[in-house]
Amino acid sequence: MTSEDRLAPIRERIDAIDAELLRLISERADCAREVAKIKEAAGQTTHYYRPEREAEILRRIKTQNPGPLEDEEIARLFREIMSACLALERPLSVGYLGPEGTFTQAAALKHFGHSVRTQPFGTIGDIFREVEAGSCNFGVVPVENSTEGVVSHTLDMFARSPLLIAGEVMLRIHHHLLSRATEIGAVRKVYSHQQSLAQCRGWLDRHLPAAERIAVGSNAEAAKLAARSGDCAAVAGEAAAELYELRSLAQRIEDEPGNTTRFLIIGREDAPPSGRDKTSLLLSCRNEAGGLHRLLTPFAEQDISMTRIESRPSRQGVWDYVFFVDVCGHRGDAEVSGALAQLKTAANLYKVLGSYPEAVL
Repeated sequence: MTSEDRLAPIRERIDAIDAELLRLISERADCAREVAKIKEAAGQTTHYYRPEREAEILRRIKTQNPGPLEDEEIARLFREIMSACLALERPLSVGYLGPEGTFTQAAALKHFGHSVRTQPFGTIGDIFREVEAGSCNFGVVPVENSTEGVVSHTLDMFARSPLLIAGEVMLRIHHHLLSRATEIGAVRKVYSHQQSLAQCRGWLDRHLPAAERIAVGSNAEAAKLAARSGDCAAVAGEAAAELYELRSLAQRIEDEPGNTTRFLIIGREDAPPSGRDKTSLLLSCRNEAGGLHRLLTPFAEQDISMTRIESRPSRQGVWDYVFFVDVCGHRGDAEVSGALAQLKTAANLYKVLGSYPEAVL
């Protein structure tokens, strides 16, 4: 029996499976249309996207995944199916830090799928303003990097914005050296966002010590600039290389192999409980001995895990600070609700920035 003889029945089986997949996906899309009709009949014209529902589905799919595809790949496939079905109900508009080809856009597509309408904006502040105005349903903003720490401008925007956090995305960041040049030795200038330059500092010190490093607004902007001259390069991702037709002179040049950036989904509402959630807060206390300890005591008393705390100048006075705090749990949970009730009376400034599902990696 030839290899073609052995392959023929397998290919027939694949064709039959594909036909069944198509039937089931179409059936799922019909269900999405029915959901839309029910919501419209009930007057629910703004609650098409349900972050807690999507998180529950993706967690269940990963738990039930029998292989051989990896959990992350399975989650990506189902995310795209859900994205396409949601677009039948009402396409979402999502703002991100542009131009096209940035890691923020990649985070938006990872979270919402490719059936949303992504809109690039020049600054983080622009994203907040457009979502506040209703021009976008949601926005995606970077908040911290595992190598370089917090994105301070994002935190500062939360201090004065009414928007809430509706979700989070964890994106592994791989930087490449992109250029029109054919060899690294020809590069005289390197453009990138200041965070990316910092994340690749060691590699650049070793391989391009004499090249001028120029910080720009985004990695995609860096790629656009690098495309104009043969002696320039950009530190950016694969998407930028394709968009701006640049050659990859070196891959994965980040100093930390686990380099990851956390992005937040911002909207006019946060999310109902999903079963595995976080709550983010903005707090301040009196500038006195034990003030911060008293502020955080309710979390310890309720046995609530705090996953992050960052301080930022309050801009209200010299050496006066506010604290951005992430805790495990939803503000609707009894323990979290109890802690928040205590905090509301103990804190000088108390603001819930949102409860939302933990990132499904």
